[in-house]
Parts: sequence; structure tokens; C-alpha cells
Amino acid sequence: MEKLNIICIDDQRYILASLRKDLEEFSKYCIINSCESAEEAESLIDDLYFDDEPIALVICDHVMPGKNGVDFLIELTDDARFPTLRKILVTGMATHQDTILAINRAHIDCYIEKPWSKSELTTAVRSLLGQFISQSKMDLENYPSLFNDENIESGFPKVI
Repeated sequence: MEKLNIICIDDQRYILASLRKDLEEFSKYCIINSCESAEEAESLIDDLYFDDEPIALVICDHVMPGKNGVDFLIELTDDARFPTLRKILVTGMATHQDTILAINRAHIDCYIEKPWSKSELTTAVRSLLGQFISQSKMDLENYPSLFNDENIESGFPKVI
């Protein structure tokens, strides 16, 4: 079974530590990567792509030094290498206009406000990983805890 990559991006280390802790239940199927800037994430993404490692999900803060999260997610959306990549914007500082831009241009899959609840985050991640696996035409049976038997047979992920 090929492990999926989740990339968490936030300039605050304690936020990254909280994300890693809350996403620990996915460690059987995923490698949880942490980056403190969009620039660091770009380098990691290039390395993972070069190594043919699947990048399933990016969880990104908006307000960061250098490139902000929405601009970074727009660039990922426009990158033809990642047609099935799923994106979550996690922020407490986005304006109404930032949010509209994130939805319309970055095509985020989920917007979660800080502070988040663990159950809200893990439910979104489980659903988005399922969508990535299904759309990438990966073998659903390699990721049984993300699906129930009925959904594996039909090919449609279901949040459990």
C-alpha cells in the first residue's frame, strides 16, 4: 500500500504540532508533513512529485509571512501536476474577500476556522482523502478504515 501525503502549512509551530496530533489517526495511511511557509511547502511538493509520491491533501493557513495561503492554494489549483489534490484552508484571519477568493480561485474543498474542533477536522480529512483516492483511481481496498464495505463496492467514499 502506498502512503498518501498530507502537507500542513502554518507559520506557527504550535499550530503545526496541533494539526499533527489531531491527524495522528491517519498515520497508518498517510505521511503528515509540516511546513512553516508556502515557500517551504513548494520545495517539499516539488520533491514529492519528483519522487512520484502521492500528495492527497494540503491544509494551509492564510496569514503567513511571504506568500499567503490563498495565493499559494491558487497556484496549486493552477498546477496541472495535481488535478486530484484536495485543499483545506484553516484560518482565523481571512477577510470576507479572502474567503471568496479562496473558494472561487483556489477551489478549496473545505474552510475551517481556527480554533478548529478535532472532529470537524478529522471528518473533513477523511472525506477528502476518500475523494482523492477515488478520483486518483487508487485501490480503495488498501484504505479500509476510510470506507465501509458498501462504498468500496460502489467506488464511492463515505465518511465514517
